[in-house]
Amino acid sequence: MLHAELAAIDAEPLDHGGPWLFPSIAGAGLASLALIAWVVGSPLVAGVLAVAALGAMAGLWVLAQRSAVPPIVAEPLSGGPSADFALVGAALSMVGDPAAITDGMGTLLSANGPWRERFGPTPPRGIGRDDHAREGIELARTLAWRDGSGCAANIDTASGSIAVETERVGVNGDQLIWRVPTRPSLDPMSRAVSQISGTLGEQLASAGVMAALADDQGKLRAANAPFSVRCKPADGANLEELLVPLEGGSVRLANEGDGGQNLHAIHVPLDPSGEGRAGTFLLFPAPEAANVASTGNVQALLDVLPIGLALVNRDGRFITMNKAFQVAGGIGERPPSFPGDLVVKEDKAAVADAVRRNARGPAMSGDLAVRLNHLPGEPVALTIAGLRGLGEAVVLLLLKDNSEEAKLKRQIAQATKMQAVGQLAGGVAHDFNNILTAIIGHCDLMLMRHTPGDSDYDDIQQIKSNSNRAAGLTRQLLAFSRQQTLRPQVLQLPDVVSEVSHLLKRLLGETVVLNVKHGRDLGSVRADPGQLEQVIVNLAVNARDAMAGTGGGTLTIQTYPVRADQVAELGSEILPIADYSALSISDTGCGIPPNVLGKVFEPFFTTKEVGKGTGLGLSTVYGIVKQSGGFIFAESKVGEGTSFVIYLPVHREEKSSRREAPVEKVKQEELWGTGTVLLVEDEPMVRTVAERALTRQGYRVVTANNGEEALEILDKGDEFALLISDVVMPAMDGPTMVREARKSRPDLKVLFMSGYAEEQLRKSIDIANVAFLPKPFSVQELAEAARRTLAAK
Repeated sequence: MLHAELAAIDAEPLDHGGPWLFPSIAGAGLASLALIAWVVGSPLVAGVLAVAALGAMAGLWVLAQRSAVPPIVAEPLSGGPSADFALVGAALSMVGDPAAITDGMGTLLSANGPWRERFGPTPPRGIGRDDHAREGIELARTLAWRDGSGCAANIDTASGSIAVETERVGVNGDQLIWRVPTRPSLDPMSRAVSQISGTLGEQLASAGVMAALADDQGKLRAANAPFSVRCKPADGANLEELLVPLEGGSVRLANEGDGGQNLHAIHVPLDPSGEGRAGTFLLFPAPEAANVASTGNVQALLDVLPIGLALVNRDGRFITMNKAFQVAGGIGERPPSFPGDLVVKEDKAAVADAVRRNARGPAMSGDLAVRLNHLPGEPVALTIAGLRGLGEAVVLLLLKDNSEEAKLKRQIAQATKMQAVGQLAGGVAHDFNNILTAIIGHCDLMLMRHTPGDSDYDDIQQIKSNSNRAAGLTRQLLAFSRQQTLRPQVLQLPDVVSEVSHLLKRLLGETVVLNVKHGRDLGSVRADPGQLEQVIVNLAVNARDAMAGTGGGTLTIQTYPVRADQVAELGSEILPIADYSALSISDTGCGIPPNVLGKVFEPFFTTKEVGKGTGLGLSTVYGIVKQSGGFIFAESKVGEGTSFVIYLPVHREEKSSRREAPVEKVKQEELWGTGTVLLVEDEPMVRTVAERALTRQGYRVVTANNGEEALEILDKGDEFALLISDVVMPAMDGPTMVREARKSRPDLKVLFMSGYAEEQLRKSIDIANVAFLPKPFSVQELAEAARRTLAAK
C-alpha cells in the first residue's frame, strides 16, 4: 500500500506555486530529522541539521515559486517512487553504521551506503546465512512491530556475525528502521600484533616465556620484551633467520651462537584450523622441558587464557588444568584424576579411548560431544589433541563453558514458540467468537418466541448453555495470548485471597488443609480482581489434583512484599528490578518432573487423563499474569511438591489519575430506542443476528458489508444516530472507516464490536468517544451497549 500511495504522489503533476509543497517538505524534513536524532544519538548534531534543513527548505520553497523546473529527487532503491524518501536517504547516508528502512513485512524501502557495501540490495530478512540467523532476524522484526523495538545478536551473515537493532517508526507506525552496530574490528594478524605487543605479551614475559609473531612469509611482526632483548631483531627480519633448528625439535637464537641456550618452540597458528605459517611462537628453555607441565610459569600462562585447557600424561591422568577448565567442568576443590571422571557414565568409555589414542598414536585432534556430570542435560564439545615435545604432557584437552549460550538459545526458542502459539490462539479465538456470537444471538431470538414449558425451550437453552461454555474456552485462549479484555482496579492481594478463600475450602475438600499467610506492608497492585481470583482458583485446583494421589496434604497461600534490593539479590534475568507484591501458592503433592516443568504454561499441554483436563488452566494463568504486567515462576521437586510464585509490580497512584465511573446496567424497559443505526460487519451470520436484534428494539437498521460500502452510505447524507462496526475487516478496517466518517460527521456516536481485548484496541485505535462491545455477545448485551452509547454525552 505504501508503494501505491507513493506512486500516486509521483504520478500527479507538481504545482510549484501550490500551498502544500512547503508543509510537505517540512513534514518530511522533521520526520527525517527524528530518524537522524535516533540513529546518531546526538541532540547537538540533530539541532545543527535542523537549522540547516529548515534553511534549505525555505530556499527550496522560494525557488519553487519562481521556477517551473521540478527539484531533483534521489533515485529510489528498487525502482519505486522516492519523493518522500530522498531526505530520509540523505539522513541515512550520514550514519556510519549500516542502516535501512523497510515496511512492516520487511520489504526494503531505503538503505545507506554502508548497508549496500556490506549486504548489497538485500533486505534484512535475506542477509542471514542459515535458518537460525533468519529466525533471529524475524524475531527482531516481530518484537519491533509488536513492542516498538527489537534486537537480535549472533546473526551469521556472509560478511560475518552481526547484531541487529530495529525500531518501529513513521507517522502511522508502519515502517521499521534497521541498524547494524559495528565496532572497530581488526583482522586476526593486527589483533595478534596488538596482543603480543600489549598486555598478553607482558603476562607471557612475567611467566618467563618469549613470544614472537610471524606472518605467512615468516616475517617478524611483533615480539614481547624477553625475545626483543635477547634476539635484538632488525626491522623486517625473517623469523627463520633468527632461529637455528637443532636435533630433537629444539631451537637456538642465531645471535647467541653455538653457546646459546637450547629452546623448545611451540607454534600457535592464527588460523583456527591449524593451516598456514602465520602464528605466535612460544619459546621455553629446553632444560626445563621435562617438567614443563608442572612449572609455575606454564601454569600462569594457562590461567591467563580464557579457554579451558588441561594437560594429560601417558597414563591418562591430569597433570594440570587452568581456572577456565575448572569452571567449565564444574570441578570443585578436589579435582578428578582422569578426564572420564568429568563426564556421565555413558560417555566415560569414549573419552578414555580418545585420550589413549592421542597419547600413544600419532598426534591428532578431534571433538567429542559429551555430557558433564554437573550438567547432564547439556552436551558440550570436548576437544582432545595430541602433544609432542612437552615433557610428560602428551594430550591437551580444551573445554568451553557454553552454558550461558545454551541458556539464551533455550530462552529465545521458548519465547518464539510461546509468541507463535499466542498469535495462533488469538486468531482462532477471534474467528470462533464470530461463530459463537451468531449461535448465541439466534438462541436469544428463538427464546423470545418460546416460553418455559414449550417443547423446544429446553433444547434452545441447552444450545445456549453449551455456547457459553465454548465462549469460556475462547476467553481462556485470549487470556493466554494476552488479548483478553481486563477491567483492572487498584487492590490489595490479601483482600483478593480473602474473597476467594471460602470458595477454595469447598473446592479443596476435606483431605486438603488450607493455610493462608499474609505479610506486612504490601504495596497495592493494579489488576482485574475477577481474573486474579481465577488465577488463584486454577492454581489451587491443580494443587488439589496433585495431592489427590498422596491422600491429601497442605495448600499454602502466602502474600509478601519484595523490595527492589531483594529482586537484585535474586539475580533473575527475567524479573526487572522494582518493588513487587508477591503471591505464592505451594502444595505438598507429587511434584512435577524437570522435563515437564518447562512446558506447563503451554496451551493444550496436560498430564491429566483424557477427559479430565483441557490443558488451558495454567496457560490462562500465564496470560492473565503477563497481561497484568506481572511475572510467574514455577519450582518443583518430584515427591516434595510444587510452588508457583506470582510477582505483580507495586502500583504508584498518580495525583492526576481519575477513577472511571462504574458502568450502570441498563434496565429492561429502557432498552427500546429510536433512530437509524448503521451496522458494518463483514461476517454475514453476525450481521444478520445484530440486525434482527436491533430491529426488535425499535431501531431502523441499515447494513454494510465493509468499510468502503459504509462510507458510500454516509456520503448520501442520511442521518444516523449510531454507527456499530466490527474492528477487523478486509480492505478497510473499522477504525480507518470511522476516522473518514468523522471528517464530515464529527459528532457521530460509534460502538465497536471485536473479539480482541479492549485495552489493546484502544492503544492501537486512538479514537476518542468510542464504545466497545466484546464478542461473543447476546441480544440483551447488544441492546444495552447500543442504548448506553446513545445516552453517553
